[in-house]
Amino acid sequence: MSSQSLQTPRNYNLPGMLPFVIIHLCALGFIWTGFTVESVICCAVLFFVRMFAVTGGYHRYFSHRTYKTSRVFQFVLAFLAQSTAQKGALWWAAHHRAHHLYSDQQGDLHSPVREGFWYSHFGWLFNHTSETDYARIPDLMRYPELVFLNKYHLLPPIALGVATFLMFGASGLFVGFFLSTVLTWHVTFTINSLSHVIGKRRFATADASRNNWFLAIITLGEGWHNNHHRFSSSVRQGFYWYEYDITFYILKVLSWLGIVWDLRPVPQSVLEEGRAQDRKYGRIGAPIVANQAAPSTELS
Repeated sequence: MSSQSLQTPRNYNLPGMLPFVIIHLCALGFIWTGFTVESVICCAVLFFVRMFAVTGGYHRYFSHRTYKTSRVFQFVLAFLAQSTAQKGALWWAAHHRAHHLYSDQQGDLHSPVREGFWYSHFGWLFNHTSETDYARIPDLMRYPELVFLNKYHLLPPIALGVATFLMFGASGLFVGFFLSTVLTWHVTFTINSLSHVIGKRRFATADASRNNWFLAIITLGEGWHNNHHRFSSSVRQGFYWYEYDITFYILKVLSWLGIVWDLRPVPQSVLEEGRAQDRKYGRIGAPIVANQAAPSTELS
């Protein structure tokens, strides 16, 4: 088959889509194996633990460095996050930093405002280079173990898949591993595809980011996305006590245990700005201000 025959309207890499499709089909393996109590519990536990690894690891630690931790726990976070088969921690962080730099503008990798739902949800994965942009992550390149994991990013999911099969059999593999992996994927992807479209805007950021209470539930706190785009250096995305942020609660407990530390807070000035915006716009939310310079939240 010629390369020309593999072209799609968006120039998707069709061979690169094959593993994505196969894993979705494997998640349907429960049709043959059925469900067991152990496999369902395994699925729920792996979804929750790995979702935290994505939000607290990939996102709030590797992408934004909103807290500090030891080199050992840093590796654990990377391994757990990569067990979701969302590529390496360095790849993930580099791409996410690019998203913040160009959010909803030319250069944003997955803007639903510019490209639509399906492309921003997962289509972009097959239309961009799979290489890691190391220039965006010099702070992470100092750790050879992270570079190794990033290079061999399939080792963690393979290890976890084998472990679930050995412990819980075929049902554990298809339900516990594959189904929880697919659920983790699509819950993560909703932040790309929905949180710039549906919800309330507290802050008039330069992008179309929004706060969505439902997405905040299923993503363990990531749904407060407009908050996050206003001040991405904060460890918490639910800026106020009534904005539940399970990822932050877990990180807070870990800080009490001395596993993580130096959790970056939301500046008081930003909190006051948010309260003023709520008083001004209420349920309607702030307007979208195109091409407005975004507040600086550069990593120090």
